[in-house]
Amino acid sequence: MVSPTDRSAPTVGFDLDMTLIDSRPGIHAAYRALSAETGVPIDADLAIGRLGPPLEQELVHWFPEDRIADMADRYREIYPTFAITPTRALPGAREAVAAVQRLGGRVLVVTAKHEPNAKLHLSHLGMEPDVVVGSLWAEAKGVALREYGAAVYVGDHVGDVRGAHAARALSVAVPTGPCDEEELRAAGADVLLPDLTAFPAWLESYAAAGRDVSATGPSA
Repeated sequence: MVSPTDRSAPTVGFDLDMTLIDSRPGIHAAYRALSAETGVPIDADLAIGRLGPPLEQELVHWFPEDRIADMADRYREIYPTFAITPTRALPGAREAVAAVQRLGGRVLVVTAKHEPNAKLHLSHLGMEPDVVVGSLWAEAKGVALREYGAAVYVGDHVGDVRGAHAARALSVAVPTGPCDEEELRAAGADVLLPDLTAFPAWLESYAAAGRDVSATGPSA
């Protein structure tokens, strides 16, 4: 485990889907393609409204248990064809990554998404984190956050809050995904920002004040 000793150049973790990227159009297209291929009806609108947990947790709504593993593999195979191009960076995402790196810090992306597909998204959108770790959800994200010494983890889901706390990292939450401010606050988010456009200013205050977030101002 790397200890985050330099608070002026922290290691900051980010979730991917609905934190850094709006992958809903691409995921919608991938689910529709999987539905067309298998002949199994999938409500893609419903599926993209609950992004965050691992793929297998969504597939149980549409396929019998004995088909989940195969359908997950197939979805991941077709994903690059349908999901990469329609996906866009969320407002402030590139600037948030750049703000960490400008301070000399490291950017760690920890996501439940299949890691090769996560890397395709980031490359396509021109974002260059220092480390990408996939296939981790909720408290399991804490394993990677601890390994790389993350001082802060930024996410949009209550599972991201739990992952941050599992690593004893500061949980910074943005209500840009399926969880609103009330849910994120109830889950124990340490800092709430409206979206990532507010992150660079918050990070500057955090770096200056150390871990005393009460002195930062932008939290809510």
